[in-house]
Amino acid sequence: MAITLPEPVKKILQDKTHGHVITFNPKGTLQATLVWLDVDGDDVVFNTAEGRVKPRNLRSDPRIVITAQDPNNPRSYVVFYGQATVSEAEADEHVDKLAKKILGVDTYPFRQPGEKRLIVRTKVDRIGGHDATLTPWRGRH
Repeated sequence: MAITLPEPVKKILQDKTHGHVITFNPKGTLQATLVWLDVDGDDVVFNTAEGRVKPRNLRSDPRIVITAQDPNNPRSYVVFYGQATVSEAEADEHVDKLAKKILGVDTYPFRQPGEKRLIVRTKVDRIGGHDATLTPWRGRH
């Protein structure tokens, strides 16, 4: 069952936050990728492109683990465990929003010709990690 994210965790995701996404390959091995993170309500959100490993893995196994480190305090980090969905809806606008937030540019500069952008939304089942005082995030929802 999806949880409500604590406000301090949402603030981390609203910042210029990078994270690592871990998905499961068909043989059960792990695949990890660096991404730009965002939040929409209580969903952890990132953007990718069709043809990459992440969306292929998530379509066959929606389990996901995402880590995020607070860009303002390296001692503070969050680990999100949940289920992800992949969608084309509003993905082009979302990647431009992320480019503005992370790079300060209006349009995502790394788009490839013919590329189809995708949004991955994660419903978080539980969180781990610690805030800047090393207090665990779990139990705060």
